[in-house]
Amino acid sequence: QLVCEDVNVDRFYPVLYPKASRLILAFDEHVLSNHFKFGVIYQKLGQTSEEELFGTTEESPAFAEFLDVLGQRVQLRDFKGCVRGCRGGRKDPRGQGACVTHPRTHPRRFRGGLDVTHGQTGSESVYCHFRDKEIMFHVSTKLPYTEGDAQQLQRKRHIGNDIVAIVFQDENTPFVPDMIASNFLHAFVVVQLEQGGTQGTLYKVSVTARDDVPFFGPPLPDPAVFRK
Repeated sequence: QLVCEDVNVDRFYPVLYPKASRLILAFDEHVLSNHFKFGVIYQKLGQTSEEELFGTTEESPAFAEFLDVLGQRVQLRDFKGCVRGCRGGRKDPRGQGACVTHPRTHPRRFRGGLDVTHGQTGSESVYCHFRDKEIMFHVSTKLPYTEGDAQQLQRKRHIGNDIVAIVFQDENTPFVPDMIASNFLHAFVVVQLEQGGTQGTLYKVSVTARDDVPFFGPPLPDPAVFRK
């Protein structure tokens, strides 16, 4: 009770089962997630509507460079490989991100809901394996573009169902969360290229969220400018 006042147990009994700690650890891992998916939206100068954000098809050199910072570009068709990161495996020469040394023992990688069989969600995406966590990015410019569809539902279907999205800006452009109508998107990390830097590529980072999202950390440094 000194540790937790809510505990109202008068007496504890030792657990004599030798595998108890292993079972408790396995049970605790059920609530942990090792797979994450985030949206990535390219916002060009002057774009302030959802239709404009999802309607962009080209990538600027700065945005392409930023995607390379996030992770590796992978071909979605037959995307598979080492889930925990195979340091001894030989990389697929076709650039598909698969471990060709251990194709049978290492299961498929996390695909984040993207189609890896028929190419219905585009041909390429950005994937990252970081500290035993797998991350698949839903990149707006790499998801299918449908001519004549102002809402670009093929793109919004994935990014609009993410909880967090990254918004990349080549130049200073206003962004607010309600630009995108979504019941799932709660927080946005806005990354803006710092112009005129002499120290290499610099990014100015800010975080914004919907009004119903409580404050969360960690806090960003001041100034929140990071070197590539």
